[in-house]
Amino acid sequence: MNQIGTDKSSLSYFRWAFIVTALGLVLGAVLGWQTTGTIGGMATVFFICAVLAVLEISLSFDNAIVNANKLKEMTPVWQHRFLTWGIIIAVFGMRIVFPLAIVAIAARIGPWDALVLAAREPAEYARIMNDAHLPIAAFGGTFLMMVGLSYFFDHEKKIHWLRGLEKVMARSATIRGIEIAFVLALMLVFSWLIGGEEASVFVHCAIYGLLTFLAVEVVGELLDASQQTMSAAAKGGLGAFIYLEVLDASFSFDGVIGAFALTQNLFVIAIGLGIGAMYVRSMTIMLVEKGTLAEYRYLEHGAFYAILILSVIMYAQTLVHIPEVITGLGGAVLIGLSLWSSIRHNRRVRVEDHASNREELHA
Repeated sequence: MNQIGTDKSSLSYFRWAFIVTALGLVLGAVLGWQTTGTIGGMATVFFICAVLAVLEISLSFDNAIVNANKLKEMTPVWQHRFLTWGIIIAVFGMRIVFPLAIVAIAARIGPWDALVLAAREPAEYARIMNDAHLPIAAFGGTFLMMVGLSYFFDHEKKIHWLRGLEKVMARSATIRGIEIAFVLALMLVFSWLIGGEEASVFVHCAIYGLLTFLAVEVVGELLDASQQTMSAAAKGGLGAFIYLEVLDASFSFDGVIGAFALTQNLFVIAIGLGIGAMYVRSMTIMLVEKGTLAEYRYLEHGAFYAILILSVIMYAQTLVHIPEVITGLGGAVLIGLSLWSSIRHNRRVRVEDHASNREELHA
């Protein structure tokens, strides 16, 4: 990967995303023609693929910012590995293998049988996926909540966007395990609201989400502590790679489940979400190479607030249905506000610097 501050145009970062978009939409149109045999059916599938791509981008823009934040600390070798192997895992693993694995486990059938079920009985396949929404929301919501809280509950954090709230959280970080206690308390509240046998399922899956986050953190710390004995190619990379892969999986849960509201065809979902994932990858590369996070100081804050909102929405979806458009717009609005605040801050700093320079000249 090139160093930060590259002179490449922003549009050039999306070249491969544009190519994949064209191929994906053509493939979607062909799939629509094969399954329906009509121009209308072909156009419908084409449109659904486009909508799913936009849905994935809107839901995962904050994911790109968090990825970029982690990637800038990784070695170029591991950056390249994440942006090649990682995108393969993201597109094929989370958008195809993951839904098949859920159905295979829930229906107690083999992976091939799950694939046949998706092709021949999409309605039944979608029903099984929807039935698995509660444990997925509990696991993914807990993991994402820990990601968001760990960013704000940091006593070394100096830059604050919402100053009053973030200063309190930063000071509270001296209390060991406060973010874990908060998540556990919220977990108990939602399990009480859910009630019945589903409450037990929710708690178990939420605990697994919490343990997964802690396990990833421990693995990362152990790898960082042993950097002196690792090869140069592996330093500062493997732990972050594992962290980013689990994080991407958690982000994908909501998008994969939400996609079934538009279509029950696994292959159409894979095409649409795969296109969106390529744009997320392109945005991640651009943010790292152009140093956008350093230029817009509150952009990370907006992304982590969006993560917290998404985690709460995933919890709330165990009780009521929340349209995917609300999920996507909520994160987009927060990131947009943080970008606007960053621009205002940069303008204010430039004005102050200009005034200071004028005073020095007149002195």
